[in-house]
Amino acid sequence: MTESVSSQVISLYTPEQRRRRDATRWTLVQGILAPLQFLVFLVSLLLVLKFLSTGEGLGAATWSVVVKTAVLYTIMITGAIWEKEVFGQYLFAPAFYWEDMVSMLVIALHTAYLAAWLFELASPVTQMNIALAAYAIYVVNAAQFLVKLRRARLESHEPPPLQLVQS
Repeated sequence: MTESVSSQVISLYTPEQRRRRDATRWTLVQGILAPLQFLVFLVSLLLVLKFLSTGEGLGAATWSVVVKTAVLYTIMITGAIWEKEVFGQYLFAPAFYWEDMVSMLVIALHTAYLAAWLFELASPVTQMNIALAAYAIYVVNAAQFLVKLRRARLESHEPPPLQLVQS
């Protein structure tokens, strides 16, 4: 019985892409920014929830979302550079297509928050609800990247595939 192509697992990185990933400084930058962004997210989430539940702390909640957005933009720009160095294109490399798609939604929601805040397009409560929507999608996106990180680690510990040598 032969295995169909659709059931075969395709490696996340080619050997050359893995070499480029391991050689670029942007891998380290992403490794630092990702946990930093998560920490900023947690603090901001608490401040936003405090404001929504008590009506107090609007300024702190607002600035925490602004900082979270700035960190998001930073990680997205450096991530696009990382993707270019590893895969040869700034975004939507096949290995990270769906992560990048969801990232675009995260960026759109954070940007919508900024627009609502800067131009006073919505009440503070509505602004914070936009931030919560952005944060919910961010959690999904972070989970996507954690799954890819785990997959990359598992693949790096697999023995190399057998290759036939012809004489």
